[in-house]
Amino acid sequence: MSGWAGLAGELRAWRDAGTAATLWWRDDDAAAPSPALSRLLSLEKACGVPLALAVVPQAAQREALGEARCVIMHGCDHRNRAAAGEKKTEFPASESDAAALERLSHARERLAGLAGERFLPVLAPPWNRLRETLIARLPEAGIRGLSRYGARAMKRGGVAQVNTHVDIIAWRGDRGFLGEDEALALMAQHLAARRRGSVDAAEPTGLLTHHAQHDAGAWRFLERLFHETRALGAAWLSPEQLFTSSP
Repeated sequence: MSGWAGLAGELRAWRDAGTAATLWWRDDDAAAPSPALSRLLSLEKACGVPLALAVVPQAAQREALGEARCVIMHGCDHRNRAAAGEKKTEFPASESDAAALERLSHARERLAGLAGERFLPVLAPPWNRLRETLIARLPEAGIRGLSRYGARAMKRGGVAQVNTHVDIIAWRGDRGFLGEDEALALMAQHLAARRRGSVDAAEPTGLLTHHAQHDAGAWRFLERLFHETRALGAAWLSPEQLFTSSP
């Protein structure tokens, strides 16, 4: 089975095993107010699915935070500092850990000042890239959580890491909606891998969206996804639950 039927079958398999599938939602690249951002926050409220809004601290405008319930860091300034031959990253090999941590600390302070109690000291690095030497030192910058892309390592410690696994944007295509079948296949595959124990079963399956890239198909997909998954017993966890309890 594929598509919606495939996802439904996988969620039933979780339910038949006596447990609820767990999911969570992160959206990247917020900074300035926009119709797309307003629509995103309205969708969160209407569907009752908690969202981690990843905001670029140095570009953030207070008005952009609007009705956001949970704000996390999307890097510091989202500027590509990669050297020639290096994949896009805000945190290149040429920058010392000390310099990167200083930037992260200032960015955290700025975003915390804008978001207040809604701020969660969690880093979602641009392009989902952060070198390993920085991860263990994130608490030095006041950051206690990290979210990237792909199944996390089963052995972990220190900073709480909860990743995303279903990016609905076709970055290597037209940079629009990936399509229902492809997005649903990614979700079903990660859920199945968790259920079978080939990846960390304790890591909830993460949905990654980018509101500025959404077309009509993407918005329709999200509305249906939230409805279908909840109707089939899946639990959408809040970022606060994840990053205060995750090892």
